[in-house]
Amino acid sequence: MSHDRTEVARKFIESIPFSQALGMTLDELGDGVAEISMPYDARFVGDPQTGVIHGGAVSALMDTCSGAAVMSHPSNPIATATIDLRIDYMRSATPGQRIVARAECYHVTRSVAFIRVTARDDEGEIPVASATGAFTLERAQEKTA
Repeated sequence: MSHDRTEVARKFIESIPFSQALGMTLDELGDGVAEISMPYDARFVGDPQTGVIHGGAVSALMDTCSGAAVMSHPSNPIATATIDLRIDYMRSATPGQRIVARAECYHVTRSVAFIRVTARDDEGEIPVASATGAFTLERAQEKTA
């Protein structure tokens, strides 16, 4: 992946205030694939009795990771936004463990990018959540002579 696309995708993530507030870290980025992790943080617990992270924090992680995958796609987008993200929650995240989202932008049209994303902690083979979605795809206008 070109250095320019890496920087565009990195700036995209860093410009989102909630990604900073949730402590998201870009772990991998390249050619339509992104991996972002989020540490366990008691401030984002949804159920104080169990210590399980709120599903909203998990969905924010998955959405951000998906956008990063779109921004790193070889089609060279300059902007993206979520059209639709359908998330299936499969189990509670294990308290105390970081959550890692991995997204793949597997198909693009002229104006829409399609993604698959999973969120996992350190437990077992069953993801915490998986999702599919569609994102807008804005490309730079080509100059004509």
